[in-house]
Amino acid sequence: MIKMAGNTSYTIVEYFGGDDGYRCGYCKNEKGNFSHGMWSHTMTVQDYQDLIDRGWRRSGKYVYKPIMSKTCCPQYTIRCHALKFQPSKSHKKVLKKMSKFISKGELPKGQDDGEPMDSVCEEASPREPSKVCHSEVKCADVTDIQKEVAECPAITEVQKEVADAAPASSETSIKDPVSVPDGRTIATAPKPGVGADASRPLCRKAKDLRKERRLQKEQMRCEADGVSSIVSPTPTTQTNQPKSLEDFISESLPDSSSHCLEVRLVRSNPPSPQFKASFDASYQVYKLYQMAIHKDPPDKPSESQFRRFLCDSPLEAEHSPDGPEMGYGSFHQQYWLDGRIVAVGVIDILPTCVSSVYLYYHPDFASLSLGSYSALREIAFTRQVQKQSPKLSYYYLGFYIHSCPKMRYKGQYRPSDLLCPETFVWVPIERCLPQLENSRYARFNQDADAGDVRVLKDVGRALVLYRRTVMPYAVYSRKRKGSSDEAEVQQYAGLVGQDCAERILLYRN
Repeated sequence: MIKMAGNTSYTIVEYFGGDDGYRCGYCKNEKGNFSHGMWSHTMTVQDYQDLIDRGWRRSGKYVYKPIMSKTCCPQYTIRCHALKFQPSKSHKKVLKKMSKFISKGELPKGQDDGEPMDSVCEEASPREPSKVCHSEVKCADVTDIQKEVAECPAITEVQKEVADAAPASSETSIKDPVSVPDGRTIATAPKPGVGADASRPLCRKAKDLRKERRLQKEQMRCEADGVSSIVSPTPTTQTNQPKSLEDFISESLPDSSSHCLEVRLVRSNPPSPQFKASFDASYQVYKLYQMAIHKDPPDKPSESQFRRFLCDSPLEAEHSPDGPEMGYGSFHQQYWLDGRIVAVGVIDILPTCVSSVYLYYHPDFASLSLGSYSALREIAFTRQVQKQSPKLSYYYLGFYIHSCPKMRYKGQYRPSDLLCPETFVWVPIERCLPQLENSRYARFNQDADAGDVRVLKDVGRALVLYRRTVMPYAVYSRKRKGSSDEAEVQQYAGLVGQDCAERILLYRN
């Protein structure tokens, strides 16, 4: 990673544009998938955080952004509010299924839950990157860069993106019933002709009625036997707090059981000793997964492909005083069952989120719904990391693709938001779904006058790396009189936004 004076790190990318269509991994359209692409030689975790908050996503070292209004299957960035997440009935069913397997050793019959993870975007990198030798990069001093930037026309300050502030209007909320001191619940009377008859008792859940009848019978039996017993009646409203995700996960891993499941976090870049020691076993699981789940021929899931898309990462290891203990960067979460790897979740730990990259698993365990189980474990992991790093509170599930029914399951991890593809603000998914039912492509921001508040208005301020020297594009264009790449740089700067354009080094030949 290039470091300037003051120990400032820089990201280096090569922008490829997005003119040609390529095969879609979702609908299998041979030329329907369109995206902008960049090859990242190295990248800071903050730059990647800012990029995924503008719709970018990485596959190995290749970073791509779907052209939403043009591509066959629009892919919307989705994030889950990890701290507010409560497992649904289907999620609890997955955890119970795992608990039964761990405790009794019985694999459930049938196939998996039909929740495929994102396709590895190997078609998305059509060009080989230029060879940039980092050791030969001549880094100008920061003061020199600031001097060059000062020569460019000043840009107008824009307001901070509203998504960073997480306004209450973008949050989903659950209102509690109004309580009174004696513990009763006040039911607001409906308007005449609307809703239930307020004079009749409230409907009760069948489960509560059965429990109350059982308690009454027990009390009657005790009184008949002459035993003093106080049995509390079932309250009209449930006052117990719902079980947390962590409670359900703990229950799914009983102490005395037939199997032992352990989740290990190992750094993949730079590779830790634990990662290196388990590489071959991890690759073999990936190979079996690709052949069984994605029907790849035996020679396709090669070791080089595995390294390129699931092990290589542009993110360098970074640590900060207020960050998580394991640091930021790229990791593999390995699921070890009785001493062998059965699944691997590829994740990135970033300043404000844990980002899911990919999951693969041994096909023998497909019936355990490992796609759902690993997502639940990763949400729990995000909550654990948040205790060390308070601003890290989101779980990114990659892309939500409403036009592909098999990829809609990501919307079940709630509360969650989708990223508006035009203004890059987060919108609760409940407000987005009606629009996506009517059109594959949708602008979620309801404010027709709102635009991209982080757009770079002066392309001259974008940083470039030219002849192993860092400089603003305005200086580069003066050095290269008659340069014809301004339109390309302008497009790139608009896609990455002001913050990244003024930090990331765009490689120029």
